[in-house]
Amino acid sequence: MAKILVVDDEEDLEILIKQKFRQKIRQNEYEFVFAMNGRHALEQLQIHKDIDIVLSDINMPEMDGLTLLSKLSEQNTLLKSVIVSAYGDMDNIRIAMNRGAFDFVTKPVNFADLEITIDRTMNHVLMLRDTLKAVKENNILKMYVDETVLNFMGGKEIEQAMLLNEIIEGTVVFIDICSFTSISENESADQVVELLNRYFDIMVQEIIKESGVVDKFIGDAIMAVFTGEYHIDRALDACLSIKRTLGKIHEESTDSGFKPKVSIGLNSGEMVSGNIGSSTLKRFDFTVIGDTVNVAARLQAAAAQNQILISSKSYELVKESFHCEKVGELNLKNKKEPFLTYQVLE
Repeated sequence: MAKILVVDDEEDLEILIKQKFRQKIRQNEYEFVFAMNGRHALEQLQIHKDIDIVLSDINMPEMDGLTLLSKLSEQNTLLKSVIVSAYGDMDNIRIAMNRGAFDFVTKPVNFADLEITIDRTMNHVLMLRDTLKAVKENNILKMYVDETVLNFMGGKEIEQAMLLNEIIEGTVVFIDICSFTSISENESADQVVELLNRYFDIMVQEIIKESGVVDKFIGDAIMAVFTGEYHIDRALDACLSIKRTLGKIHEESTDSGFKPKVSIGLNSGEMVSGNIGSSTLKRFDFTVIGDTVNVAARLQAAAAQNQILISSKSYELVKESFHCEKVGELNLKNKKEPFLTYQVLE
């Protein structure tokens, strides 16, 4: 759905837009927010932070449309603006474009043309979002985010997006390979790395199958994040598959005959998603943080071999879909009260 801010001091325009686009509004394709001038528009943008497109007149009291364009360029280069005005001379068009307008529609408004313009602008916004999502998930840019790379990938818009933070709903999982340090003490470095990469690759494949994202590798553990529909169900499916697949492996090539087992902690809820790191080093990690993540890590630390531990809150979400068993109350680090936990069984 496109969320559109219409900025115009003509009160009739609000009525007209609602009439002309009533079908799009009814089908949840368009949602409109209205402002009477540029100052009011900036206030509306503070309230409605998910605005995609701004349709703005030029000649308005208190703050005109061209001044508004300058303010929008300073505050949010990802927000796309279309000027809708009777002032269709080349000087105004040139000034508007120089100040960041994506397109220009003249009054009286041809609503069929306006609809095409809105859709084209929204497609551009969606393309930007897809590009930014790819950048955020790119492992190289996660580790090395410097000015040269950002300028090459799209300049100011990419740089700004890399610094965006948001609250997301999802499931975070920590999966640790139990007792792997014993391998590193008895095998060559090449053998240790080869085995660890092999196990990681198996785990990653199962995570990807369930549309999860590998957030990071931590020693001999993986942190993964699942968002979107049924995120906790998909996360548990991935964890169970990892247990089963690794359980079929028996390493004959090692002196110890190591058989990989995993301990898993899983938690679901709100998390802060953003770029965490050092501007001095020019090194950032796009990751999730917060209590939900901390609890998942603590659950993994408390889990036994081949055990998947979840919180009581997560249990309530999955008890009808998965076979779970009450473990009891555990004392988790930095938690004042004992924490009720469950294990997920095959």
